[in-house]
Amino acid sequence: MVRSVKRGGATAPVSVETDILVEAGAWPDEAGLAGLAGPAIDAALRQAGAVAAQPVELSLVFTDDAHMRELNRQWRSKDKPTNVLSFPAFQIKIGDPLPPMLGDIILASETVASEAGLEGKPLEHHISHLIVHGVLHLIGYDHEDDAEAQTMESAERRALATLAIPDPYA
Repeated sequence: MVRSVKRGGATAPVSVETDILVEAGAWPDEAGLAGLAGPAIDAALRQAGAVAAQPVELSLVFTDDAHMRELNRQWRSKDKPTNVLSFPAFQIKIGDPLPPMLGDIILASETVASEAGLEGKPLEHHISHLIVHGVLHLIGYDHEDDAEAQTMESAERRALATLAIPDPYA
């Protein structure tokens, strides 16, 4: 089932419609995921200074490690699951006006839960962090080199601080 959540207006810098699909895996219920996703998306866009002339859309897919492994193998030639993948609908640079469709963010339940456990953080904080990370990828951020990584991690830290989530890189 796909749940659409519209956000924006006075509390967000950009009006965002988010489609949420829980495809597979042991995730919180859709209402709980929507409650995490909305503030995480808003925080990422606000901290990045994102602007859009029109409402924007993005999709969040919550799946399991088996499906994530297939996607990672197909799109990144890495035969293993990963915590999050982002698929931008359009290639934009940091600071560009946002297109009407941002793209897709996909999270893998077993990997996300395992990382949260190993790092001793609440699962909800880790999910929020990965959504922020995914949104930043959709709007032009990357971490291919040290300078890019520093810029992206700084944006993540600022966004997460507004959500009262401790620095994941500390």
